[in-house]
Amino acid sequence: MRHGKLRFVAGALAPALVLHALFVLSPYAQAFYLSLTDWTGVAGGAHFVGLGNYARLGEDALFLDALRNNAVMLIVVPTVTIAIGLFLASVLHLGGRRGLDGVRGTAFYKVVYFFPQLLSLAIVAVLWQFVYNPTNGLLNGSLRGIGLGGLAHSWLAEPHLALAAVMAVIVWSSVGFYMVLFSAAMDAIPRELYEAALIDGAGAWATFRKVTLPLVRDNVRVAFVYLGIAALDGFAIVQIMTVGPGGPDGATEVIGLSLYRNAFTYGKFGYASAMGVTLFFLTLAVALLALRGRRTERLEIA
Repeated sequence: MRHGKLRFVAGALAPALVLHALFVLSPYAQAFYLSLTDWTGVAGGAHFVGLGNYARLGEDALFLDALRNNAVMLIVVPTVTIAIGLFLASVLHLGGRRGLDGVRGTAFYKVVYFFPQLLSLAIVAVLWQFVYNPTNGLLNGSLRGIGLGGLAHSWLAEPHLALAAVMAVIVWSSVGFYMVLFSAAMDAIPRELYEAALIDGAGAWATFRKVTLPLVRDNVRVAFVYLGIAALDGFAIVQIMTVGPGGPDGATEVIGLSLYRNAFTYGKFGYASAMGVTLFFLTLAVALLALRGRRTERLEIA
C-alpha cells in the first residue's frame, strides 16, 4: 500500500515538476549561462567570457547609479508604504469614539484606498505624468491656487526631485492594498486584548505598539518582501514617467531599465543577463533576510 501511494504521489507531481523545470528553471539556467558570454541576441555564436560581464558592472557608472537608486527605493518604499498602511488600518479599525470600534464608513474608505490597485501600473504612470506636468499639472496648479506657487517645480525634470516623485507614485499605488491586508489582520486580533489594554489605561500609541504591532508582524514582514521586490524593479513606472527615460542625469535609473536598454537597444544580451542575474540575487537576498528574521523570532519565542 505504501509503495502504491508513493507511486501515485510521484505520478501526480511529475507533470507539474516537468513544467516547472521547463518554463521556470530552464530560463534561469539559460540566463546564468548567457551572463558568462558576449551573446548579442541575434544569430551567431556566443563566446564565453567568464566573469568579464560582472567585472564591467563595477565600472559602469550608469549601472552604479541604478544600483544606488534601487537601494534608496528598497529603503524608502517599503518603510513609507507599510507605515502609512498600518496607520490607516489602525485608524479604521480602532478609530471609533470608544477606541475599540471602527470608524463609520470603514468599508467605503477601504474601497477608496484600494481603488489604485484596480488600475494597471501603466495607467497610474500616465495619470501621474499629468499630475506632475510643470505647466498645467494638478500638483503645480493646486500649489499656485493656494498661493504657494514658489513651491511649484518640474518634478520629473529636476535631478533632486525626480526619484522622490517616482517613489511617491509607487507608494500611492500600493498603500491601499497593504492597508486592507493589515486591516484584515487586525480584525483577527481578539477584542479582549484591546479591552484589557483600555482597562489598564494604555493610550492609542501604547496599544498599537504592545498589542497590534506584535500580532500583525508576520503580515508586515510579508509586505516588506513584496514591496522590496517592487522597489528592486521599478522598470515600468520609470520607463513611462521619466525623461530619458532614467533621467534626468540618471536620477531615476534602475537596474531593470539598464537591463532593458543594454539588451534591446544596444544588443548586449550577455551583459544584460549579468545585470539580470545580479538583480535576481539581490531580490533573493531581500526575501531570505526577511524569512530568516521570521525564523529567528520563532526560535526565540519557542
